[in-house]
Amino acid sequence: MIPYYYIVSRSLTYAQRTQAVLQRAGIYGTIVRSPGEISATGCSHSVRIAANRLQPALVALNRSGLSPTRIYLSREDGEFQEVSL
Repeated sequence: MIPYYYIVSRSLTYAQRTQAVLQRAGIYGTIVRSPGEISATGCSHSVRIAANRLQPALVALNRSGLSPTRIYLSREDGEFQEVSL
């Protein structure tokens, strides 16, 4: 399994805004429903990005004033690990 970071958003609208900011910064991100293991409510959305793009993504999001709710790393063993912000 390829490692990805999931940037959890509080709504689909915020996930779309996050994706747009990342795209303007040259970072490809895909909007997905948050996996059940990382979503307490079961209905949140995340933007999934390549593992090597987290730092530039955080810089772009900070500049735009968007703060992720939570960030998780999908590990090679299929488990999710929350990342401290």
